[in-house]
Amino acid sequence: MAIYGQEWIIEARGADAARLADQAILEALFTRIITELQLTPVAGAQWHRFPAPGGITGLQMLAESHLAVHTFPEHGTLCLNLFCCKPRNEFDFASALRLLVGAQVTQVRCLERAYGPEGQHRARTTPVSVRVIRSE
Repeated sequence: MAIYGQEWIIEARGADAARLADQAILEALFTRIITELQLTPVAGAQWHRFPAPGGITGLQMLAESHLAVHTFPEHGTLCLNLFCCKPRNEFDFASALRLLVGAQVTQVRCLERAYGPEGQHRARTTPVSVRVIRSE
């Protein structure tokens, strides 16, 4: 039997620069993802603010793996990565990013990350799903 986790790689563009530089907004994003997906933080999130016009990097270690964000206010861009050791329900990343940082376009890629004894799985080389969502 194949054993796999899921990894989401998200890019959001056209976001508000001030919101991308606001750590409280990014903390709210982490809280929403963790709560809705019933994830388990194992320690407090770590945050690093880069000198202006740079953004913020955040990392939350989870019992299920990790959640990371990197913002680039000078480009209106946010990059998010969530890895879970077993499949999870879908999270509406596009709506959350539109609401919290004003993202106009969000690309969500979901990958299966196979692991376990060699020969018991077939690694996927392409995403399970790719969606680009544009705000109206």
